[in-house]
Amino acid sequence: LVVECHAVNDLMEVFKEGTRNRHVASHTMNRDSSRSHSLLCLYIDRIATDPETGEELTQYGKLTFVDLAGSERLKYSGSSGEMMKETGNINRSLFTLGKVISTLDKAESFVPYRESKLTKLLMDSLGGSSSCVMVACCSPSAKYTEESLNTLQYAYRAKNITNSPVIQMDSTQ
Repeated sequence: LVVECHAVNDLMEVFKEGTRNRHVASHTMNRDSSRSHSLLCLYIDRIATDPETGEELTQYGKLTFVDLAGSERLKYSGSSGEMMKETGNINRSLFTLGKVISTLDKAESFVPYRESKLTKLLMDSLGGSSSCVMVACCSPSAKYTEESLNTLQYAYRAKNITNSPVIQMDSTQ
């Protein structure tokens, strides 16, 4: 869904709609468990006048905010039925994201971006032409030490990815 926004209030309405559409459910590990990943992409245009030539220049940017649903172990979450299917989808896309991150970390020539919708959407943020910041959330509970260590290993590999950010200009300028 693409919505053109001209003011912060427009953007906040789109964000609120996305939040309303976000699917969460409860299980034994998490009262408000995300049942899918959420992405918000902001495409930003900036028109500036070149002080030397007086020519208008258009610069383009993209900000992508991603909230990844956490991986789950069925034996801990107690998920069943539809939630069990969602857990499988979440874990499958996170596995593919992990493969992409590992491939980029090892500087291999072929990166399997197309194996998942998530990695296709994040391609420019993962070894591409944009800057990327990752926030890894871990549980403070000793009960979930293994999951927290996996998250930190994931983040460590992602930290090693090199992107080559560029300023995107209108090709006619």
